[in-house]
Amino acid sequence: MATAEEFTPESERVMNTLRDEIIDGTRAPGSKLVEREIAAELGVSRLPVRDALRSLVSEGLVTPRPRTWAVVREFSQSDVSDLNEVRSALETLAFRLAAERRTRAGLAKLRADLDEQQAASAKGDGGAARRKAADFHQTVTELADNALLSELDGILQSRLRWLLGQHDDLDVFAHEHEELYLAIEARDVQRVDELAAQHLATSRAKIAAHRRDATGAE
Repeated sequence: MATAEEFTPESERVMNTLRDEIIDGTRAPGSKLVEREIAAELGVSRLPVRDALRSLVSEGLVTPRPRTWAVVREFSQSDVSDLNEVRSALETLAFRLAAERRTRAGLAKLRADLDEQQAASAKGDGGAARRKAADFHQTVTELADNALLSELDGILQSRLRWLLGQHDDLDVFAHEHEELYLAIEARDVQRVDELAAQHLATSRAKIAAHRRDATGAE
């Protein structure tokens, strides 16, 4: 029997499932999210689905529509540009503070995220590699040990995870994360600053290429 600590409300389980499917691209941008269809698919009543969709609207992944359906958000080029600008500011600070404040336990967690990312990348498991890459970034924010930074990251986390999934070069990002990990471990703040700037530039370029390929734009 599940303990109180292990119990997860149905609405949270539905929300986690839908969030992962949206971030992984299983549910495509613009696709309908109909309460009764999702409820039947997941074997739950419509109420937890309704609560989950409401939460995902607040996270910025879902756009509400009248009555009992919504759609997966379609991020415009302006949306992506805004996210990239905010991400650059937050991550530059997070990487620097992580290098200054990292702990042994925090480094172990960061290493575990990176090892899982590299293993998934080696297997060609894009979904798992992207999820662990996003976990790596989240752990960096935890290592920064700044409550306000963590609060801001929490507000934007789902949208940033979506952004981090918009690329196809698994090995490139695994390699750049390895270099960042080593610099954080060495508390080499100058090197971290250089690598973070390079990583953000690589990410912007790969995201732009991915979106061009997806839309067929020249």
